[in-house]
Amino acid sequence: MEATPAQTDAKSAATYPRSIPFIIGNEAAERFSFYGMRSILSTFLVAQFFNPTHNPALQSVAEAKANDQVHFFVALAYFMPLIGGLVADWFFGKYKVILYVSMIYCVGHLFLALFDTDLEWFTYGLLLIAIGAGGIKSCVSANVGDQFDQSNQHLMSKIYGWFYFSINSGSVIATMLIPYLYATYGASVAFGVPGILMALATLIFWLGRDRYVKVPPIGLKNALADVQMWKENLGAMGRVLSVFIFIPVFWALWDQNLSEWVLQATKLDLTLVDGFTVLPEQVQTVNPFFLVTMIPVFTYGVYPLLERLGVKVTPLRKMGVGFLLAGVSFVIIAQLQERIDAGQHPTVWWQILAYLVLSASEVLVSVTSLEYAYTHSPKAIKSLMSSFYLLVISAGNLFVSFVNQSIANKGFFSRFEGANYYWFFVELMAVNLVLYLIATAFVKEKVYVGQTEETGHLPE
Repeated sequence: MEATPAQTDAKSAATYPRSIPFIIGNEAAERFSFYGMRSILSTFLVAQFFNPTHNPALQSVAEAKANDQVHFFVALAYFMPLIGGLVADWFFGKYKVILYVSMIYCVGHLFLALFDTDLEWFTYGLLLIAIGAGGIKSCVSANVGDQFDQSNQHLMSKIYGWFYFSINSGSVIATMLIPYLYATYGASVAFGVPGILMALATLIFWLGRDRYVKVPPIGLKNALADVQMWKENLGAMGRVLSVFIFIPVFWALWDQNLSEWVLQATKLDLTLVDGFTVLPEQVQTVNPFFLVTMIPVFTYGVYPLLERLGVKVTPLRKMGVGFLLAGVSFVIIAQLQERIDAGQHPTVWWQILAYLVLSASEVLVSVTSLEYAYTHSPKAIKSLMSSFYLLVISAGNLFVSFVNQSIANKGFFSRFEGANYYWFFVELMAVNLVLYLIATAFVKEKVYVGQTEETGHLPE
């Protein structure tokens, strides 16, 4: 049905919510603080705490200890959205949760800057940041949607585009700048600057306090009533979870690009072109660049082309190919590590190629999974299933943390060092892919569309 002239005029007259600039500014500064801190975390932990003498005999165990701590931190950060979401929906509302956990977040950054020579207090800082980042993650993207009403909801997709752009722009700038500050001015400054940005993010969010649409919490009693309604949706949950059970392995591989791959980059020839080199921590910047480039390429190029060629592009097929590409990226990394283990000094361009393949897999798995969680869940459990998706990211990182802890303690996984470490994950993904193909052949999909007025979006 075509819009009437009155409806067209109303759309033209609609404006963006006044709160949006504060939300976008807050998100850009917060993501800068998180990715900036994380960009140097692995190399810092090795150099400062686990192998400060740069003893080659200790390097392998030191890297395992650092990777263990980094992946446990990420696992906690992706577990906390479930808690933060429940607290926001049941008790305090999104605005108060974002504001309160932002303050916790700032204290965490302060601990990193002040206690860069004290591992115990530095770890407390990471704990506070995980609580803060997780609490914000559970609320901030949904808070964007809360700002719109019927008069301007047609503008929502554009704002989510800017929201996603702010995430990636904050990430790119941080992963270029913070490693430079670390190399030039030391850890206190490098961890302090993200803290300043997080304080700025909190200030920006607070300044918009009188402009936000603040959806009140539903209360514990109503929440429990909703739980009873969820019984009707167990079938849908089972169908979605039968797919999600294979995704932790993907994230177990993917999140290593911000830790293990960074440590590998310290052993590469970092010359991009004659006379121009990058820092090991800066190589990861190519991932968000590749990602924002590939999303429109796949959406408007690859998928329509395949459909025209008679290949039906389904969410399950996308994820299957994404798993395959993630494995291929690790084949490249494993072969690169074999050359390093042999005493060679290979070019960083091989790792950049692995990032390219991994970014393609991220488009196919991450973006598709978020869409799958939304479209294959009834209205009553859409938010719950989105939280479960964040939990599978947590599970993948928890497994990698366990593997590295075992290596550090000379346990079962200590046999997988050097290139064998990456080949283990290649084999793990191969097994995961085979089981996924078998299991999804029996999945009976049911799409729920038109059951909600919410707009799907990509939580980051």
